[in-house]
Amino acid sequence: MARRSNLKSTAVKRKVNPLDAAGITYIDYKDTNLLRKFISDRGKIRSRRVTHVTKQQQRQMARAIKNAREMALIPYGSR
Repeated sequence: MARRSNLKSTAVKRKVNPLDAAGITYIDYKDTNLLRKFISDRGKIRSRRVTHVTKQQQRQMARAIKNAREMALIPYGSR
């Protein structure tokens, strides 16, 4: 079986962090338009692999989504 000799030639393009690209430093629970981008159509919080945010941003995002749900700004989920 032949080996691939030029593995480095296929460059993997990393997806850009959407929060850093938009210049967002603080995630506010009242910003429902931003929070809806990180929630699935079933109402679940999307994972870091899908959204491409950092660990700290993911924690802040989850807390903001949960606060917004408690305040009835966004729904818990749709069934």
